[in-house]
Amino acid sequence: MQFNIITIFPNIFDSYLKESFIKKAQDKKLIKINIHNLRDWSDNPRKVVDDRPYGGGLGMVLKIEPIYKAIQDIKKPFDKLRAGKTKGDTKVIVFSPRGKKFNQKKATELSKCKNLIMICGRYEGIDERVIKNLADETLSIGNYDLMGGELPAMVVIEAVSRLIPNVLGKPEFLKERMTDTGGFMEYPQYTRPEVFTLKNGDQWKVPKVLISGDQKKITTWKNKKGKVIEK
Repeated sequence: MQFNIITIFPNIFDSYLKESFIKKAQDKKLIKINIHNLRDWSDNPRKVVDDRPYGGGLGMVLKIEPIYKAIQDIKKPFDKLRAGKTKGDTKVIVFSPRGKKFNQKKATELSKCKNLIMICGRYEGIDERVIKNLADETLSIGNYDLMGGELPAMVVIEAVSRLIPNVLGKPEFLKERMTDTGGFMEYPQYTRPEVFTLKNGDQWKVPKVLISGDQKKITTWKNKKGKVIEK
């Protein structure tokens, strides 16, 4: 699977892509992550990719022209490779507080794509014509405003990548808590020591059922204490 991120701050992703499972997944060629500098598609000598908003207002807006060119160039080799195959293998995503809430079901859906192109806005946002005419989806990761789309892009990469077989290691790791509807079960976890004693003598203990060895009771406890994450 490929992730193609369009941004004006490509270095933001440097450390994130070089750590943990994301790095291992790239090394194993389970995923490919390409970071594209939007300024590479600017015809302006100073590589300007933004301008003042029509109708007035503070701040700047990312222009449609360089974004359009970037999307076309990024899609071109992939479309040739996938010629005649499943339509919808490529999706273009824009991040905006006005977008549909990103959740586990959406991550599961996106994990079936072959190529995600994610556009990271900055400043006052992106020309609305990009959203209306070029994007397949507009997503939000929460009811708050950020300085740009780079953090949402990382969230999508992580949530989607972990659903790709072998990214987390053994396939059992992924299947253990997945639901039939594309969500997952999240429940409390404990590890050694069995008893953690504070200096004042208070003790924080692991629930007895988890050290009972009775898998049926443990499963019942997990189902009772857990929460299905889907929406």
